[in-house]
Amino acid sequence: MEEGKRCELVSWRRFHALARHLARRIHAAGYRPDTIVAIGRGGYMPARILSDFLDVLDLASFKIEHYHTTHKGRRAIVRYPLPCDLGGRRVLLVDDVTDSGDTFSVALDHLAAHGPPLETRTAVLHHKVVSPYRPDFYAQKVVKWRWIIYPWAVAEDVGSFIRTMSPRPADVAEIERRLAAEHGLRLPRRVLQDILELALA
Repeated sequence: MEEGKRCELVSWRRFHALARHLARRIHAAGYRPDTIVAIGRGGYMPARILSDFLDVLDLASFKIEHYHTTHKGRRAIVRYPLPCDLGGRRVLLVDDVTDSGDTFSVALDHLAAHGPPLETRTAVLHHKVVSPYRPDFYAQKVVKWRWIIYPWAVAEDVGSFIRTMSPRPADVAEIERRLAAEHGLRLPRRVLQDILELALA
């Protein structure tokens, strides 16, 4: 499953630029949310930056599980529910990416059971055109599918690739070669060392 999965590695600087662009799109559309809700875990960072740019102090979250590392589960489920009532509020629901569309389907149903909100709009950093769900706002459209690795999930995602390498790589140099050949990934040696010593130890 992992072999040949092409990837895009997003830096912290690139993430911030995407979040800024997304905030400007939301602002230009005239949408002024009362509450920003992050879909955990991918939406935590984008939602926090959007709350800063858009000056929305009311920030909440709930967790949906769909992917474990880079492996997709059979269905998306709410693991930790929303702890507040959103009745009568304008909500911005935030995740990192749209892919299968399952996450937003489950998330919107979950929000509807908590209030329901006066109005809900959705936002992501990356919208993959293969997704059957189209968010209201996105920073970048992804036409050619690829696995997107965000800076807060590098160890998790790259570690998953390393775990499934067969035969097992003999050393860090071989890991570097295979990540480049199989996934188009080039990481600093210190990042790989951190993954091997902390995440895969």
